[in-house]
Amino acid sequence: MMTSVDTDLIRVLADPLRLRIVTLLARETLCSTHLIEETGVQQTNLSNHLKVLREAGVVETEPCGRFTYYRLKPDVIASLAGQFADLAETARVTAENNVKRSCP
Repeated sequence: MMTSVDTDLIRVLADPLRLRIVTLLARETLCSTHLIEETGVQQTNLSNHLKVLREAGVVETEPCGRFTYYRLKPDVIASLAGQFADLAETARVTAENNVKRSCP
């Protein structure tokens, strides 16, 4: 059983705007113009957040003429979900077996 979660990815997704972007990209592939319309943020701010998501491997890009489309990488999200599921299972087993460390 796994008992740890990818903390770097958690930090990336902990930002409300990045989580909003990921949620939007889960529904459809969008260009930055669409993301600006949906989120209401400035181009520079959006670009910085997309860079963080790209570098973390959460999104991938697809050039299309003068636009760049962004697509969510579902395997990354599924992996994180699996890590949380493993963590929950470990906690369930711990609770069922009343596992606790004794005090000195």
